[in-house]
Amino acid sequence: QVQLVESGGGLVQAGGSLRLSCAASGRTFSSSTMGWFRQAPGKERESVAAITWSGGSTYYVDSVKGRFTISRDNAKNTVYLQMNSLKPEDTAVYYCAAGLISSPWLKLIESAYDYWGQGTQVTVSS
Repeated sequence: QVQLVESGGGLVQAGGSLRLSCAASGRTFSSSTMGWFRQAPGKERESVAAITWSGGSTYYVDSVKGRFTISRDNAKNTVYLQMNSLKPEDTAVYYCAAGLISSPWLKLIESAYDYWGQGTQVTVSS
């Protein structure tokens, strides 16, 4: 069992930066793939980024490559999402998720994750 709590969301102007954090509790965090997903108003939830249990591999959707960076600190049971050069279209509720996912093909697939946080709102104004 893993419990996840996101923080760090807020209102920022276009071009600005935010860093999201996801604090995890549970014995399986350090062995879990961690992912960030987002859901904009009226849209389905979509993947953003993922990171393997060791932090050795990261995955991003094309729309955030070069702007967002996912990282983790297993000693602190925390995963981060550094978001730079934010755009209005990045506005969404951001969720972190955890799962024991071995296949690289599944790292950005929502249904592969077992545990979810409650989400944090990110609003980017133009």
